[in-house]
Amino acid sequence: MPADHDMIDVAIGQAHLPSLIVTLAHLTDRMDLLRDAWRPRYLPYTDQRDGGLSTEEQAEVAAMARELLPQYLRERPSPEAACPSQATLVRLMNFLAGVEIPERYLALLKEELGLGRRERLRGCSGPARFRVLVIGAGMSGLLAGVKLKEAGYQFDIIERGSDVGGTWHANTYPGCRVDSQNHLYSFSFFPNHDWPHGYSTQEALKAYFRKAADHFALWDHIRLDTIVTDLRFDPAIGQWRVRLCGSGGREETVTANAVISAVGQLNTPHIPLIAGQDLFEGPQFHSGAWRHDVDLKGKAVAVVGTGASAFQLIPEVASRARRLTVYQRTAPWVSPTPDYHAAVGEGQKLLFRALPFYANWYRFWLFWMMTEGVMPALKVDPAWKADDGSVSAANQRIRNALVDHMRRQVGDRSDLLDKVIPKSPFGGKRTLRDDGRWIDCLKRDNVELVVEKIQEITPQAIVTEDGRARAADAIIYGTGFQANRFLQSAQVWGSDGVELNETWCGDPRAYLGITIPGFPNFFCVYGPSTNLVAQGSIVFMSECAVRYIIGALDLLRRRNAAALEPKEDVTRAYVSWVDGENARMAWGMAGVTNWYKSATGRVSQNWPFPLADYWKLTRAPNPEDLIFTPGPLAVCDNARVEA
Repeated sequence: MPADHDMIDVAIGQAHLPSLIVTLAHLTDRMDLLRDAWRPRYLPYTDQRDGGLSTEEQAEVAAMARELLPQYLRERPSPEAACPSQATLVRLMNFLAGVEIPERYLALLKEELGLGRRERLRGCSGPARFRVLVIGAGMSGLLAGVKLKEAGYQFDIIERGSDVGGTWHANTYPGCRVDSQNHLYSFSFFPNHDWPHGYSTQEALKAYFRKAADHFALWDHIRLDTIVTDLRFDPAIGQWRVRLCGSGGREETVTANAVISAVGQLNTPHIPLIAGQDLFEGPQFHSGAWRHDVDLKGKAVAVVGTGASAFQLIPEVASRARRLTVYQRTAPWVSPTPDYHAAVGEGQKLLFRALPFYANWYRFWLFWMMTEGVMPALKVDPAWKADDGSVSAANQRIRNALVDHMRRQVGDRSDLLDKVIPKSPFGGKRTLRDDGRWIDCLKRDNVELVVEKIQEITPQAIVTEDGRARAADAIIYGTGFQANRFLQSAQVWGSDGVELNETWCGDPRAYLGITIPGFPNFFCVYGPSTNLVAQGSIVFMSECAVRYIIGALDLLRRRNAAALEPKEDVTRAYVSWVDGENARMAWGMAGVTNWYKSATGRVSQNWPFPLADYWKLTRAPNPEDLIFTPGPLAVCDNARVEA
């Protein structure tokens, strides 16, 4: 393993210093390295690589690391170093966090740290032909496949696209990248030490999920270019009959003992209906269905929307188009992220690959910083009164800091400042990551930000309500997805012959976001009320859900029952609990518009509590919450019936 002095200096210079200190203390069992002077002092919206240490303190850490690193870059740690004592572990965690971690988080964080052997999900003995059908081969579908295989279940994964990756296969617009750190936005059990960027592009993310499918030998279980059109639970046989439509329109019906919907929330593009839309003579398309055959170079391009996807693609389009007009309904809050487009240095990669436990501690730091994140500042203080849209004193402090940052970026473009400052409270909508490119783009001579509402589209222009027509050769809709329409491409009929989307009426509800009364052996991953706004990675929530699902299947088989589903009263109480807290958050306030809300104004997407709460709730299913249909358990014959 290369460990020459020059490369070690590069690695130290690129390291996250608090993680490096804790890793070396862990490896050497030297708790004296956890000096008070070196204890990190994290500041929001700053580069936190140095942990807030002074130049002198950083030099001291570098000297210590230069002395200790060489032997650990070439030697494997002792078995004793892998799992320090509980007391030592807590000391290391508290130092890296920069605070005393509340006891309620310790078990979760210890598991997330991933030291020693990970617990494997093992199903109990049961009928060999018990079969699970998974819908979707994105992050959650592949995760379900990995854990079903690990637990000994037979399964198929049905994917409508031509490859795995889900959103990272479907979204190919220029500038597409993740807005969670990749060492957190990845499976806890399948780390990648070669991410090209800290916030990687669509291509790198798709490659990671393809690599996961390879590593866990999932390809034989995956059927691509196949759509699930109809699912019906048959109480007579205790199975789901699932109608599929493959390439060429070929239809067939398969049976499954259980179904896992892993289609997520953001998969069906939303294009607003605008008068005259069908008269437009040029190409018009959604960001989620990018037209690579359309050359935007030298064209007058209109982008409708400034949500997450539009935010990423607009700077890219601005560099190609002759003129770019951006139509904004509401301004997004922007979180300063200096390293958003930065590559991961070779020195940092060396530490990830070759320094034992460094990757574990770095991921732990990312996880802790997002465990609650800015969540306390997003809670509405009923006694707070302010005319700036803030919902509490803490919320106002963040708002002021972000507005000051935007004001500095805008500079002498006073005409732009009022347009880019959101009128909604911080946290009322998804906050976007930016390294300065957003406002720099809006200040370009060939870019215009329009805040007047669109009135109509003509054959060659977009007309706003002030009567002004702006020419357009192409229109791109960055207007998000139909988040409240889960599985809308399929009809799902439960045990009473009731269809799922009719039951929900555009306002989805599920116990733990996973199971639904009246739909036996039907499970969701990234289901209702599991979206995260500011407290972590959705991969974590999906891992919690899949663990619960494996536990539910195991419980079903142990009892030799035909099916299970949640109790209606338990589900109502759970939904009421989540709804009550969502209503007390910035995104749930009356008058705040966002994609988190259904047509009724209810927040149907978000998890409003700490991650530790969801982790505890999904550790294992509580039989008292469930209704079991008496057995014996039916088994699938895997017969495919031609339509």
